[in-house]
Amino acid sequence: VEALARWDGAASPQKLFERAAAAGLAERLSRLVQRKALRAAATWEGPLRALHLSINLLPQDLARPGYDQWLLDEIECAGIDPGRITVEITESALLSDSDSIAERLSRLRSVGIRVAVDDFGTGYASLAYLTSLPLDILKIDRGLVADIVGGARDRIVVKAMIALARELDLKVVVEGVESTAQLALLADWGCDLYQGFLGAGPLDEIELARFVAASMAEAA
Repeated sequence: VEALARWDGAASPQKLFERAAAAGLAERLSRLVQRKALRAAATWEGPLRALHLSINLLPQDLARPGYDQWLLDEIECAGIDPGRITVEITESALLSDSDSIAERLSRLRSVGIRVAVDDFGTGYASLAYLTSLPLDILKIDRGLVADIVGGARDRIVVKAMIALARELDLKVVVEGVESTAQLALLADWGCDLYQGFLGAGPLDEIELARFVAASMAEAA
């Protein structure tokens, strides 16, 4: 599961963080969301107990010296297994000091935390980071998969991205999957996981527990 930030006072997560940034509070909000998500997941029981948790990092988070230690301290304080955690970073976060970022990511991975590049294919960073940084997962942006069923060029691009990730031994997650036709193509091309309304929309903890329990019962 991926932790999502929502507030009734903002129309979207983007608007929420835009308002926080305008007030100089974006990084504080980011860390609050991360802390709340870690502590919530640490208490999950029953069908949610073994779920992995993805948390999104702002570029400012990763660029700040000491962030890696802060996150490790929060994980320890929450009492959650680091192996259940994935940190998601955007390509824009990779445009700053790559050596420092690589060092911080390596430290996180050394305790079992996985690293995912979010919204892959929409940024401007050099693809060189795929070989120079410690990564585990590529998440292909929803904008690239919207027309893969009817658009030949879209199919070529997404299929090539998945093949590239597989060659680099990276897991592939595709965002924004909304139809069985999209899913069939992605599965045929070797996609590992997908996110999107075809599976489920955003859920609170109670709804999530019901969803996972129903899915487990169906699989059994």
